[in-house]
Amino acid sequence: MENKPSMIKGGSHTDHRGTIHFVNDFDMSQVKRFYLIEHPNIEVIRAWRAHRIEQRWFNAVAGKFVIRIVKIDNWESPTKVVSIQDVHLSSCNEVLYIPSGYGTWIQAEENNSKLLVFGDYGIEHAINDDYLYPQDYFTELIS
Repeated sequence: MENKPSMIKGGSHTDHRGTIHFVNDFDMSQVKRFYLIEHPNIEVIRAWRAHRIEQRWFNAVAGKFVIRIVKIDNWESPTKVVSIQDVHLSSCNEVLYIPSGYGTWIQAEENNSKLLVFGDYGIEHAINDDYLYPQDYFTELIS
């Protein structure tokens, strides 16, 4: 696995029986749990949550999302002016990989969007690896 965020591409196949969406290159052998985030509207923002150890994978199963990503340089007091990467997910045919060491900001771009999230640690680990920062904590670095 790469040590930076990346997209794992998939595809779909349609015939008389319907459509199958797939991401065959998503190796789920490290996954220990998954959960579904549902945003009822585009006003809801989940920000900023980071993990020092846990890796995560995101898949938009309905609607569209923007996921903002930052690299955390100091867990107790991260640099506030940073490069922020925006990734738009709108297809169940792709999985966004977020390695450990990054924080995410999630917002739906369509009402009733649903995001499937996979993690490589069980829920009992979350209390030891869950870093939260205020929604307005990070500011985009303009170069």
